[in-house]
Amino acid sequence: MNLYSFAKTAVYAALKPIYRFEVIGIEKFPKEGGILLCANHIDALDPPVVGINAPRPVNFMAKEELFNIPILKSILPGVNAFPVKRGMSDRDALRRAIKLLKNGEVVGLFPEGTRSKDGKLGKGFSGAGFFALRGDANVVPCAIIGPYKPFRKLKIVFGEMIDIQPYRERKASPDEVTEVIMSSIGELLEQYEKTN
Repeated sequence: MNLYSFAKTAVYAALKPIYRFEVIGIEKFPKEGGILLCANHIDALDPPVVGINAPRPVNFMAKEELFNIPILKSILPGVNAFPVKRGMSDRDALRRAIKLLKNGEVVGLFPEGTRSKDGKLGKGFSGAGFFALRGDANVVPCAIIGPYKPFRKLKIVFGEMIDIQPYRERKASPDEVTEVIMSSIGELLEQYEKTN
């Protein structure tokens, strides 16, 4: 068992008794090919929660400062996290994400860039559309429906894959693709929040 599988099992075992995970739409998740997994962002636990409930290993960008913490420095690369400098254009992180997508892997992204203070879906940054277009990847929208409260239901909803090829062919802008992604996340939230 590699570190990713071990960490996934351990984190799931730690969080499952606290949060009653309900995972919806996992059968829609493509079994192969580069996938940009885009979710709303409501809590600091979102990355591990999405990672342990996704059916394929997910690569997440993590703020560079975390890689300076001794224990995390050795763990993060083993759980498919890679550093990104926040507040500036980090070319190394951009190239890494695009390479992963082109190699048929899954990259997780929170297009809002920061946690929502009121739980509502905010505006997405154009980086999501940029990665989808440049990484030759399709997109799986994901809705995280809280709240993160002990013993309450926490929904992770995977939506229908968004085929990016038509947008690529007509040279759509990253902003347009990001809007499509955010709209898909918004529709999932609207559909499944009612039943939470």
